[in-house]
Amino acid sequence: MDMLRFATAGSVDDGKSTLIGRLLYDSKSIFTDQLDAVERASAGMGAEYTELALLTDGLRAEREQGITIDVAYRYFATARRKFIVADTPGHIQYTRNMVTGASTADLAIVLVDARKGLVEQSRRHAFLVSLLRVPHLVLAINKMDLVGWDRDVYEDIRREFIEFAAKLEIPDLATIPVSALTGDNVVARSENMPWYQGAPLLNHLENVYVGSDRNLVDGRFPVQCVIRPHSNRCHDYRGYAGRIAGGVMKVGDDVVVLPSGLPSRIAAIDFGGTSLQEAFAPMSVTVRLEDDIDISRGDMICRPHNQPAVTQDIDAMVAWMGEEPLRPGQKYAVKHTTRRTRAFVKELFYELDINSLHRNEAAGELALNMIGRIRMRTTTPLLADPYGRNRETGGFVLVDERTNRTVGAGMVV
Repeated sequence: MDMLRFATAGSVDDGKSTLIGRLLYDSKSIFTDQLDAVERASAGMGAEYTELALLTDGLRAEREQGITIDVAYRYFATARRKFIVADTPGHIQYTRNMVTGASTADLAIVLVDARKGLVEQSRRHAFLVSLLRVPHLVLAINKMDLVGWDRDVYEDIRREFIEFAAKLEIPDLATIPVSALTGDNVVARSENMPWYQGAPLLNHLENVYVGSDRNLVDGRFPVQCVIRPHSNRCHDYRGYAGRIAGGVMKVGDDVVVLPSGLPSRIAAIDFGGTSLQEAFAPMSVTVRLEDDIDISRGDMICRPHNQPAVTQDIDAMVAWMGEEPLRPGQKYAVKHTTRRTRAFVKELFYELDINSLHRNEAAGELALNMIGRIRMRTTTPLLADPYGRNRETGGFVLVDERTNRTVGAGMVV
């Protein structure tokens, strides 16, 4: 059974947490005691319906304010597929949390309140989904019950969003009218909207094809650790453990180790106590080579004629998450795959207005939740691909060494 990671996004009070709660409830993925607790909490709040949003709003501040602040991860499964869902905040103050939740997603659901139509935050999140190269997007037009199940309302919002999305890079877009509160078109097809002939949301999530989304062409294996068992029976064992970031690896393949450039050949691939003839992204395996080569954490095994760039000068789009602005000349720690180094910002090319997509080349800094293009120089080379080609080897994070906080998410261009 395969797995789908998806994230919800949208403006405040568009019903993201309620939608996830409805998916959990209608797919029978919550325990009786959890439902009892939510029903008691809903009654205590004087709610007319069971507040399914309470299944995901876990922070006390979230329940008190009725908004999502942190990224809440929930897990559920149907007969067809397993799911990991990230309920991300809608408030502009927590845009950085949305970036975190969507960065590993295969699909994103952008919710829109049918009464309000597209708002600034709806466009902002759609742009971020595009920037983060999430390959599948669902526009869920929610609260259709509050507009009388009006098809014209749905069609107007759908048309406006498609016009905006045409400016972005979104390979797969679906639109679904739903009511998370009543469950219409969430798990079962709605009788209130017979004019909608598409699949309900859960059916779409179960069947969206993600097998071709990962890069299975460019072989990339960042080494996480070297395994040398301290045992007389395994005294000559030397394996390199990690998660395949791209491509397919086969026993007998010629490979090269970066940054040293030393060649070798794959002797064996170990996985969970068994030996494999081949492995592919995103499997976590241990690779053994025919030659004894000096390899350590942060090195990368790849194919001789298909290598990432080995460079210290990086041009990247950065989503800024720090309280203190990013400015040219500042220094940060960089975490890229399994490699960690330091860098300083050489240049800020522009700040990007998410709503108009206008480039402000006069900007002297990037403030919290802003996005811009920078050039930085690292103290040691990174082994990187363009983010649009490989999200694993093209993405990195910037860390403030004084506080050890993640302050930026970068995408190599």
